[in-house]
Amino acid sequence: MGKRILVAPLNWGLGHATRCIPIINALIDNDFEPVIASDGVALELLKKEFPDLECIELPGYDIKYSKKGCFLKLKLLKDSPKVINAIKAEKKATKDIIENYNIKGIISDNRLGVYNKHVPSVFITHQLQVLSGNTTWLSTKMHQKIMTKFDECWVPDNVGEPNLSGKLGHTHLSHKSVKYIGPLSRFNKLDCEKIYDVMVLLSGPEPQRGLLEKKLLTEFKDYSGKVLFVKGIVEKEHQKSVEGNMTIHNFLMGKELEKALNESRLILSRSGYTTIMDLAKLGKKAFFIPTPGQFEQEYLAKRLTEDGFVPSCKQDHFKIEKLDEVKNHKGLETFDYEVNFKRLFHLFKGE
Repeated sequence: MGKRILVAPLNWGLGHATRCIPIINALIDNDFEPVIASDGVALELLKKEFPDLECIELPGYDIKYSKKGCFLKLKLLKDSPKVINAIKAEKKATKDIIENYNIKGIISDNRLGVYNKHVPSVFITHQLQVLSGNTTWLSTKMHQKIMTKFDECWVPDNVGEPNLSGKLGHTHLSHKSVKYIGPLSRFNKLDCEKIYDVMVLLSGPEPQRGLLEKKLLTEFKDYSGKVLFVKGIVEKEHQKSVEGNMTIHNFLMGKELEKALNESRLILSRSGYTTIMDLAKLGKKAFFIPTPGQFEQEYLAKRLTEDGFVPSCKQDHFKIEKLDEVKNHKGLETFDYEVNFKRLFHLFKGE
């Protein structure tokens, strides 16, 4: 194998980890040796996807959502000293990993402390603007200050129209280090028979993931169509159960998940950006329930609803009848794109 590149996604739901999967595969295809670093469920997922790669545990941010979305910003503010300490611990851990594993490059997906001035470092984000209500200017400024610590910033979206991230990834402020690399997805569109009427695909931090799971299990109890319910809980053992017309998995990996998505007529999920990229690649019909209090997901869901692509509603307002709105929306459209990884990885070619 060639040079070792550290790939470090944030453990905040599964999105940051899953969108790093095509990057890790591309590194291998281009004769680099990826070394994975993360924590929690993000690390567990990547260990399952890449059992032969070196995996290292990083200090966790240990951020938990509030039970009520309106208190999320207050909760994040309260947790900010914990995050600052985690970033400091990350910086030290990164320095040690570089020395111990002979790392020659870094790709950090939203891990704020995983960079080093002696090693080419990349920051992946779809949020050049970080929405936080009336403090958007401050959260954006803080995020952009962190981005300047990295040699390049990769935005997984198209540079112009059409695009998926809207004002999150497209601002009037530009920086020479920003590169629009095109949407990232680990999935491919398959020509296969539709088996499921609805696939519920859950993810995201607790307790909100669990609250939505409980609500949807109740809502779908008497649903007449065929349902595939994926809880998004990555555990050591895969678990499957059948309750009436509903097949329930704790998680699905790789090719199994790709097949399930292709076999489903409609996807019900959060409006996380990685999920949107995946469903756009597959050209799926969907219904979104944004995580309460998460401005980014609320904006993305609202934008896609207003543009006539995907209906959405607040978590408290969801009823099974709302799925009827899908027929009045065109669904997410496939993007004909291919990320030029060879050109991107040129940053790591220098001696």
